[in-house]
Amino acid sequence: MKFRDFGYGLTISALLALATPAHAVTEIQWWHAMTGGNNEVVVKLAEEFNASQSDYKVVPSYKGNYPDTMNAGIAAFRAGNAPHIMQVFEVGTATMMAATGAVKPVYKLMADAGEKFDPQAYLPAITGYYSTSKGEMLSFPFNSSSTVMWINKDALKKANIAEIPKTWPEVFDAARKLKAAGFETCGFSNAWVTWVNLEQLSSWHNVPLSSKANGLDGFDTVLEFNGPLQLKHLETLIELQKNKTYDYSGRTNTGEGRFTSGECPIFMTSSGFFGQVKANAKFDWTNAPMPYYPDVKGAPQNSIIGGASLWVMGGKTPEEYKGVAKFLSFLSDTDRQVAVHKASGYLPITKAAYAKAKEQGFYKEQPYLETPLLELTNKEPTENSRGLRLGNMVQLRDIWAEEIEGALAGKKSAKEALDTAVERGNAMLRQFERTVSK
Repeated sequence: MKFRDFGYGLTISALLALATPAHAVTEIQWWHAMTGGNNEVVVKLAEEFNASQSDYKVVPSYKGNYPDTMNAGIAAFRAGNAPHIMQVFEVGTATMMAATGAVKPVYKLMADAGEKFDPQAYLPAITGYYSTSKGEMLSFPFNSSSTVMWINKDALKKANIAEIPKTWPEVFDAARKLKAAGFETCGFSNAWVTWVNLEQLSSWHNVPLSSKANGLDGFDTVLEFNGPLQLKHLETLIELQKNKTYDYSGRTNTGEGRFTSGECPIFMTSSGFFGQVKANAKFDWTNAPMPYYPDVKGAPQNSIIGGASLWVMGGKTPEEYKGVAKFLSFLSDTDRQVAVHKASGYLPITKAAYAKAKEQGFYKEQPYLETPLLELTNKEPTENSRGLRLGNMVQLRDIWAEEIEGALAGKKSAKEALDTAVERGNAMLRQFERTVSK
């Protein structure tokens, strides 16, 4: 039997096809904190994933800076309309872990969705930060960085400094020569004062920042960064601050422009500063690993990561979680990881992507993009260098910075500043513990 033609070349079967509802696409909301060129990377990743299949659509939304994005996500969860994926900076890890029911751990998500997932495929120095002590990944590493030392090579040449300094004593010596050569307001400096001078300093020298593996093994951790190494370091900075051989540049990254402007020829901050340096520095530049104290046995150890990871929020349907899992598998693809690394300067998160970038000779052309990877993988992470997981970390950093600022301004000794920072910080950690145990 033939289908009757109703005109316009349409048979009954064609009409029925037209009347059938279109295939429903499951939307995946992704809240993030990326701006500028990095926002473009996020948008492109979503577009590529959406074009690669027809079942899911990832919708990225910028929600402000890191703290703003995390706060917006937690508020949205309480209101019952959280996104599926939320980008959270590394120091928000403990807060996210403590939000019972608010998150779906990545290792569970991938198992439930039946997605192939091998935690061993990722760089351990990165995943360790976001995993349980058993190696179970709680969130998915996305944009990872580490502290590096940015160098104005033209300035070093002007001051007759032949080699890029490797140790802290060499940095202090170079800074004095740079100051004598005309860099009067700043021989060297850093952004993120506590990240560089407490958190990374401790990890790089394999000394504890706090007990219980810096909080990774339990919220009942006690701060321990008022030891001999940290004390010696702060005492030296106080002395050098007096004549601006070292000059303080703030709690966050707002002072980074002092490097790109040429004012501070040696500057320690995130490797994620790469894009700004490339765009704005009008001099010959590079970066190098963080300096270390040669009298500390075993130094340097390994650095810890900065940046952020993707947390999967709780309360979604199995179909939505299946889409999220497929998207995380998509992000893990080796070629895609290499492309993101090259475009953004952030680190490849898998061992295969790092190996491929190396095989392609990428780091011969741009060695400064390998520096943070060499730091993170310098040695197998220890309890002191796996990362840190402290509750209320944003507020803790403000307390620590406040005490360091007082010492640099000559209002208190280095010992008094660090002892008080530990005491005030421990009180805040106990407060956080009470909120977790409720």
